[in-house]
Amino acid sequence: MTTVLDLQDVHLRLNGNAGAVDILRGISLAVTAGESLALIGPSGSGKSSLLMVMAGLERATSGRVSALGQDLTRLDEDALARFRRGNMGVVFQSFHLIPTLTALENVAVPLEIAGEADAFARARTELGRVGLGARAGHYPSQLSGGEQQRVALARASVSRPKLLLADEPTGNLDAANGAAIMDLLFDLRDAHGATLVMVTHAPDLAARCDRVLKLADGLLA
Repeated sequence: MTTVLDLQDVHLRLNGNAGAVDILRGISLAVTAGESLALIGPSGSGKSSLLMVMAGLERATSGRVSALGQDLTRLDEDALARFRRGNMGVVFQSFHLIPTLTALENVAVPLEIAGEADAFARARTELGRVGLGARAGHYPSQLSGGEQQRVALARASVSRPKLLLADEPTGNLDAANGAAIMDLLFDLRDAHGATLVMVTHAPDLAARCDRVLKLADGLLA
């Protein structure tokens, strides 16, 4: 199987009020194409930081991070943004929708940035895929939490990314909405043939993945 994510001895040290803190302390792992991987562990274990390093949203202090054959540690911020735009979809716990844009406009943003001529048509199709075709003209403030996360999923998947990264995607949702979002996340993964890496505290959600890795104190347990 083709390796799409490859981390070699990754360390992440951040400066806090009390001095430097080692968040990741030598992580090595490989994720293969089409795999679904859950990252679990207690709060503060480094799960979200590891996901952000995988996405190039946080730079490793040392070690090597390769995604789809591209060494992310060698790219500057502009090159990282271009790489993410064409290859990655990232879903956060807190949605990160632009409040002044409608659902349709939020989903179309990555396509517009990429200069796609059919951005709004594709965005409308993706909103329909997550069951929000009738809510395309609504602003985030007019949508429920579950609906906002559906918009975020549509935005993450509209570019047909090879890598879909999700950080506690159900963390702000009730059980029913959380289950629906997870169904959609796996449906989108299957529809687009993407590789899924997910951070979660929920054992039942982790169990749906092909593989589960546990972090503790910045190390794979």
